[in-house]
Amino acid sequence: MPTYKLSVNGKSVTVEAPGDMPLLWVLRDKLGITGPKYGCGVGACRACTSHLNGDEIQPCVVPISACANKRVTTIEGLANGDTLHPVQQAWLDEDVPQCGYCQPGQIMATVALLKRNPKPSDAAIDAIENVCRCGTYCRIRSAIKKVAAQ
Repeated sequence: MPTYKLSVNGKSVTVEAPGDMPLLWVLRDKLGITGPKYGCGVGACRACTSHLNGDEIQPCVVPISACANKRVTTIEGLANGDTLHPVQQAWLDEDVPQCGYCQPGQIMATVALLKRNPKPSDAAIDAIENVCRCGTYCRIRSAIKKVAAQ
């Protein structure tokens, strides 16, 4: 079985896995990182959203072979020690989570959006395709606008 080296949340790791194994399963089953959630397995719900070399990805559809020698960041890698990332803090301040299942993916998508567009319009915010079954979209928009105003 092939071995892959990559950086996950700032730590170098080596993992043995079939090349076609989705990164999501490497993270969850082999590395014990449970922030990215399994939702659909086809990249549509975006509950697993993470970053690969700083870009938004859905690790349920990205094979581990595409991640060799790259940087993977999950929700667990956003905070700086005990200091939450501004998006994480805004989520708490605006009381966004309900069940919380989609929130890691929502937060990671928002971080990517704000990196691309620090002052997103409502239309840009609405273009985030992560599914939230609880329907906290209004609070998500408020949290994003709070961070964009900082």
